[in-house]
Amino acid sequence: MSPSRTPAPAPALAEVLEVVEQLWPLHLQEPWDASGLVTGRPEQPVRRVLLAVDPVAEVVAEAVTGGHDLLLTHHPLLLRGVTSVAADRFKGAVVHELVENRCALLTCHTNADSAPGGVSDAVARAAGLTTTAPLVPHPADPAAGLGRVGELPEPVPLRELAERLARAVPATAHGVRVAGDPDAPVRRVAVCGGAGDSLFAEVRAAGADVYVTADLRHHPASEAREAATGPGGSGTPHLVDLSHFASEWLWLPAAAAALREALAARGHDVEVVVSERRTDPWDFRLETPGPTAGGTA
Repeated sequence: MSPSRTPAPAPALAEVLEVVEQLWPLHLQEPWDASGLVTGRPEQPVRRVLLAVDPVAEVVAEAVTGGHDLLLTHHPLLLRGVTSVAADRFKGAVVHELVENRCALLTCHTNADSAPGGVSDAVARAAGLTTTAPLVPHPADPAAGLGRVGELPEPVPLRELAERLARAVPATAHGVRVAGDPDAPVRRVAVCGGAGDSLFAEVRAAGADVYVTADLRHHPASEAREAATGPGGSGTPHLVDLSHFASEWLWLPAAAAALREALAARGHDVEVVVSERRTDPWDFRLETPGPTAGGTA
């Protein structure tokens, strides 16, 4: 008989935080952000970790019922200041559920957006980019920063790029929206996971043929296309608009693997899994047939 294998010791939450800091350093977060530890004792052991985009009630329930010691989400729970976490309010109820079941909550938001191997790198990989640079380099680390830009190995039609991304992201009611000639060749691609309509100036400066992001609002998108197709415009960038949730979900499998491997390098065998819950807020979409003949607009 072979000798029984001694289980690897579980790391304390404090050690997991050290590993997370190496992967997605907190100093990379934007000044307005609220990434970091929300609940949890530094000394508590961590044997199971669940990753998700949103710290909503159904994800917290999944973490608790699954016996996870740590829930790591992309979006913060308490982004804006609160004066109460009473359990008769939805955020307070989440905090109580976590604390009462000894499940820590850690959020990695814009630090994970900017860090190498983070959210925008995941979107870039899904688009087919292999070498990229930040759209907005971080002052403390030029290799990090918001967004990414790079070139595909060869030009592809805009429709093909959009279809490639549609196959990569989780299904949502939002789907994938595209602005531009579907047959237009695109090679230089800019991406930004999550809401990226604040980076249009950087996208144009980078000479991108297409911009892949999420949450594009009417006016910024309309003005970007008007600038592209109006006097002096080159016709680019075309736009590919993903669901906010879907664009950021792309990071989770890579993040889980990175965290698992980094903890294993320290001698810890920690189960790290990705939530299967779709937390995009929209449930369904109707195609609009438009007004009938003789009807009023």
